[in-house]
Amino acid sequence: MTRRSLRFSRVPGRFAVCRLDPSAAVPGWALQGEFFSATRTADELSIVCPVGQVPAEVQHEDDWVCLKLQGPFPFSETGVLVSFVQPLSERAIPIFAISTFDTDYVLVKEAWVERTLDVLRDAGHEAA
Repeated sequence: MTRRSLRFSRVPGRFAVCRLDPSAAVPGWALQGEFFSATRTADELSIVCPVGQVPAEVQHEDDWVCLKLQGPFPFSETGVLVSFVQPLSERAIPIFAISTFDTDYVLVKEAWVERTLDVLRDAGHEAA
């Protein structure tokens, strides 16, 4: 498979990925800042938000860094996210992905950032 070259940038800050009960209301602390995401399923309510906003009693993993793929990408365009995350998967770098209407975001643990950037550059992707 030929990989597509993508441009990406780092979203400022450090983020947490939180797990709440599926019936919980989306808390106000989760809806602040320039970047946040809330996803509800029958199994859970997942929140991604700046790490400093998360109450200590909330189940979460912190120290995530967010990379934004430079979109927008039309829905008809396939393989965008896989071309970005496949090189990371091949190097066993864990990710958390979020997609929006226009683009994709890939979160990696802060401890993996330097390795992630090296892998992405080696794969032909370019930091904006």
